[in-house]
Amino acid sequence: MTKRLILTRHAKSSWDDPLLADHARPLNDRGLTAAADLGGWLVSRGYLPDHVLCSDSQRTRQTWSGIAAALPAAPGADFKPALYHAGPDVMLAVLRHATGDCVMMVGHNPGIAEFAHRLVSRAPVSPDFQRYPTGATLVADFPVDTWAEVSFGSAAALDFIVPRDLVA
Repeated sequence: MTKRLILTRHAKSSWDDPLLADHARPLNDRGLTAAADLGGWLVSRGYLPDHVLCSDSQRTRQTWSGIAAALPAAPGADFKPALYHAGPDVMLAVLRHATGDCVMMVGHNPGIAEFAHRLVSRAPVSPDFQRYPTGATLVADFPVDTWAEVSFGSAAALDFIVPRDLVA
């Protein structure tokens, strides 16, 4: 059996209101477009999540909402406060409780970049993988029967994309 993870950093957020708490920052127009584009890309590749684990911040919620709108049948998301600015160990702990065969996780840097690096046995060939910019999305497979078995260094990277690569 194989479990698939779609690991997405939130899309570009707005810094228009310097008094707004970080947790409440929304996406900017570019981020809203990028989220929709990522959803279309997932559909075009057949990467369709059946469970979503998402930080509870405004920008991660909006990223998931934009992606979900493009999917033929989007699952509901589990909004997890623990994923807000989580490090790799917390992200792994949350993932180990996932259900479904194809899980999407939406989170934040710097934790999500380090998590991605630690999960894969070999990094994708992309100059953007190292910095994991906004909207970066890794698709990786784990040779496990349950999410509880997932460990660092055990995933095979299938695909990696950043929103600017989706613009024709």
